[in-house]
Amino acid sequence: MRGFYIGRFQPYHNGHHTMVEEIATEVDELVLGIGSAGDSHTDHDPFTAGERVMMVTRAVREFERNDDLVTYVVPIEDLNRNSVWVSHVQSMSPSFDVAYSNNPLVIRLFEEAGIEVRQSGLFDRERLEGSDIREAVIEGDEWRARVPDPVVETIEEINGVQRIQMVAENDIVERWEAQSGE
Repeated sequence: MRGFYIGRFQPYHNGHHTMVEEIATEVDELVLGIGSAGDSHTDHDPFTAGERVMMVTRAVREFERNDDLVTYVVPIEDLNRNSVWVSHVQSMSPSFDVAYSNNPLVIRLFEEAGIEVRQSGLFDRERLEGSDIREAVIEGDEWRARVPDPVVETIEEINGVQRIQMVAENDIVERWEAQSGE
């Protein structure tokens, strides 16, 4: 059986990794959809789709050893048209039998399209949320323990810490200018 799991993965963190580990006990193959694939270089979405593909691909290799799980990582650009979103996802990825999500809108869209959806618990949500991890990077706080080692390596390889800090600073300046009328 093949499953589908979508996330923005900005960055892929230990909560996502635990979810994939859980899904791996239920499916033979897993499609990991990189959501909002066209967004990058902002404080909300600092990484490109290609960089996130690298993070996820490297991180899930451990589940592929001994042929425990076959994975496919595919970028999925936003459509901003919920009524056709599921068919868009299906056109961009290998076929799948079941979708995994905790997002209420995503669940509803898949269910309306007749696709079984399975949910899981949220794992250490207080520490493992992309926005909190990005904020820790901006502030120079500890973030590396919140993501798998291959993700740390990828972020360092692409100078991701500097990028997150730069785009956050730029976004602060833009908001200040907008508020002050400059």
